[in-house]
Amino acid sequence: MAAVSGLRSALAAIANAEAVPLPAAPSGQPPAVGQHVAVGQHVAGSHVAGSHVAGSHVAGSTAGLGGGEASRRAVTEDEATAIAAAEVTERRAAAREYEAAGQGGRAERLLREAQAIESALSEPALDMPTRGDDA
Repeated sequence: MAAVSGLRSALAAIANAEAVPLPAAPSGQPPAVGQHVAVGQHVAGSHVAGSHVAGSHVAGSTAGLGGGEASRRAVTEDEATAIAAAEVTERRAAAREYEAAGQGGRAERLLREAQAIESALSEPALDMPTRGDDA
């Protein structure tokens, strides 16, 4: 399970790198689609109560299935490799800290995760068509 956890974490880090950052909303403007709204915060004349907004729509939002979807940034293979390598480095550093704190079991798990990511990085890439390529 440590291998699966490590690989999932590396894939999530790569997916996070694909996210397009939201521009900062000027003061007094409604939050952008997907932006967090705190409970009790007023948004365009509506009051956020609990986990929903009173009223049917939040100003500036897009209604409908997938209406809030944004294009994602393309991450190159080199960028993805660097992100995964950084995950390995972070796990090895954390493992050293756990070992120093007497938490050998946690340290060993992090090292197994790091090894799984390294193993995936050392595997030759599969020659599979990508989106837009002819099958």
